[in-house]
Amino acid sequence: MIPVPGFEGRRVAVFGLGRSGITTARALQAGGGVPVLWDDGVSGRMQAEAEGFVVEDLTRADWSGFAALVLSPGAPLTHPKPHWSVERAHEAGVPVIGDVELFARALAALPQGQRPRVVAITGTNGKSTTTALIGWVLKQTGLSVHIGGNIGIGVLALPEPTADAVYVIEVSSYQLDLTTGFAPDVAILTNVSPDHLDRHGGMEGYVAAKRRIFQAHGEGALALVGVDEEWGRKAAADLRAQGRRVCTVSTSAHPRGGVDPERAASTTPTGGLQPKNWVPASAGMSGIGAEPGALIVEDAVLADLTAARSLPGRHNAQNAAFAYATARALGVSHEAAVEGLLSFPGLSHRMEAVGRLGAVRFINDSKATNADAARQALASYPAVFWIAGGRAKEGGVETLRDLFPRVTRAYLIGEAADAFAVTLADTPHVVAHTMERAVELAAADAAAAGGEQVVLLSPACASFDQFPDFEVRGEAFRAAVLSLGARPEPAA
Repeated sequence: MIPVPGFEGRRVAVFGLGRSGITTARALQAGGGVPVLWDDGVSGRMQAEAEGFVVEDLTRADWSGFAALVLSPGAPLTHPKPHWSVERAHEAGVPVIGDVELFARALAALPQGQRPRVVAITGTNGKSTTTALIGWVLKQTGLSVHIGGNIGIGVLALPEPTADAVYVIEVSSYQLDLTTGFAPDVAILTNVSPDHLDRHGGMEGYVAAKRRIFQAHGEGALALVGVDEEWGRKAAADLRAQGRRVCTVSTSAHPRGGVDPERAASTTPTGGLQPKNWVPASAGMSGIGAEPGALIVEDAVLADLTAARSLPGRHNAQNAAFAYATARALGVSHEAAVEGLLSFPGLSHRMEAVGRLGAVRFINDSKATNADAARQALASYPAVFWIAGGRAKEGGVETLRDLFPRVTRAYLIGEAADAFAVTLADTPHVVAHTMERAVELAAADAAAAGGEQVVLLSPACASFDQFPDFEVRGEAFRAAVLSLGARPEPAA
């Protein structure tokens, strides 16, 4: 746990007693603060009381005595309307912050020589895989690495800071909205596409929240920005105009625009780059191209990733580019960084090979909760038997029309099944309703097609119509696959 200083003897309101709320209360108390907890649900309040925390109905509290409100990221800050606790805090002039901001303040309070390094990752898609991949690569080199935030362990539940540690933190737009002083040494924006628009008042608010990862960038900090979308390109341009240290990642074209002075010495007599000497540079000219199986700098292959079984497709090449650049920026050698990428075992529910039945492979991409994420999976295979559906996001799968020719047949489940059937139109499809039926039908059709085939679960939907979350949905897919007698895929 990371004790949070700065609130010694002062009352701090904590609303929302899920994973982050209880952890926040412990960290505040460990730092000398007096957390006052509340939740709209009874179970959270009961847990807080069982741990001996002060539980007080914040709807009736005197807010003038609070030093801050620490808000759960699940409670709306501004849209569709501010949570009632936010309104009470604003009326009393009480600042509203989150656990990531407390983490930042705890590190900032340390003497300069005792502060660990921090890598932070956000984006619409790919942030969890990128976070895990960076953590894996750094751990393989012997560094003391702590991974958490929006993935796995809450940020304040991570081990106490030491000077040699590296924190690799996934942060959501909800968490970033509650930060002011979060200043990672490496800040990564993987990509931006429409998502959570109801919570941010539209696309502009969502993009602004994502860009807050760069708001407190200090001198020497590195911004890694995906530039496949206009929002990323604008962010990179703005950061460079401010004199920030920027490295871009593109999957659509190799970076152009000249060679950094810091890389000039690594050119060969013929002008070609020696990629192993490449590092993200400070002059704002650096960039990495990411294509399936390779990272590119200018016209040279920076890293051959064809042997990386857990990093298929263009989107995983993008994730690898972020991980490679981060590792190099933190002093990891080219050889060690590439070795870490090649040995990455992958994450569950993210392009995860879960089984094989004869020549048919089953891929679990349950984490694809929107069309843009499903696009990455569909684009990774020339032909698929596609399981999709659930609770649809705005626009459904309309934006995937250009990939429908890759769909041999689709198997539609959940609330979105009928609407997706209309969108698919002449693309072969069947409304299967349930996961078990979809897997059964897809497996039979794939086997009948002969040769190597792929059955892909990439729902392009939230899971909440039939499952509590995407993990449970992915496990239901895995169970259905294995129940057919499929052989589990060996670890990478």
